[in-house]
Amino acid sequence: MIKLLALDLDGTTLNSQGEIPDANRNAIRAAEERGVLVTIATGRRFRDAQPLGIDLGLNAPLITHNGALIKYAESEETVVCSLLATATSLEVVRVGKDFGGDALVSVDPHGQGTLLYDRVSEDNLPLKKYLRWSEDLHGGEAGRVGVEHVESLEDIIPDNEIVHISFSGTCDAMGAMMSVLGRELGNTVTILPTIYPQWDFTLIDILPPDASKGHGVAKLAELNGLTHENVMVMGDNFNDLEMLEYAGTPVVMGNAAPKLLERPEFYTTLSNDESGVAAAIERFILN
Repeated sequence: MIKLLALDLDGTTLNSQGEIPDANRNAIRAAEERGVLVTIATGRRFRDAQPLGIDLGLNAPLITHNGALIKYAESEETVVCSLLATATSLEVVRVGKDFGGDALVSVDPHGQGTLLYDRVSEDNLPLKKYLRWSEDLHGGEAGRVGVEHVESLEDIIPDNEIVHISFSGTCDAMGAMMSVLGRELGNTVTILPTIYPQWDFTLIDILPPDASKGHGVAKLAELNGLTHENVMVMGDNFNDLEMLEYAGTPVVMGNAAPKLLERPEFYTTLSNDESGVAAAIERFILN
């Protein structure tokens, strides 16, 4: 029996306009009324997932930063936190900068979280767009507080707790960077890509070696005395793969990456613009 439901946000629970369809909202509420724990499992940092967690009134803590940070939306109580070591963080930034990448460093895991950066290359339009989105998401001063420009990441990293580091850019450039990062950093980190070919945009998240959405979902299940057989997850991209492989009921969206849709062991639901989350909840939980 399904007792824990973990939902990816972008491309899954949210439609293409970044909104939660009413059908999804109603189905989530109905699942909770059936006694199911419902959480968000997202690559977003806590600050950027918190408003949606509060809006949905979820009864479980949020799995954010691709599983590195599990935290309640309302109380901001931290349940689980994995951190990158200082030496590893410095090496990630060094390797990324040597390749020509612009690093975003997420800190402050026990608060709402802050995103630090020290440079944005003139031609890095995807990163500029991402920074604008991050600032605009919360509106006005609140958005600016959550994103901070610093003189040198190398100088500030030793004084902060690092949750994760990310790079973003075009698909080809980020694909090449992933190869370099994997070769240079090995098993000292987890490297997770989120790839959107239709926008020629890839986001690379570098996390502690024990962090992923799969790890996060498994930890939340364990804390509630559940096994993978009690878990249903839904996602659309490659950073969802580990939790899809973990769950007893793995569901991919109709708009998911083709390689995920080809996996015969994953169930397929409707797209995010067709309230695919609601359709899957109806099928596997409410019926």
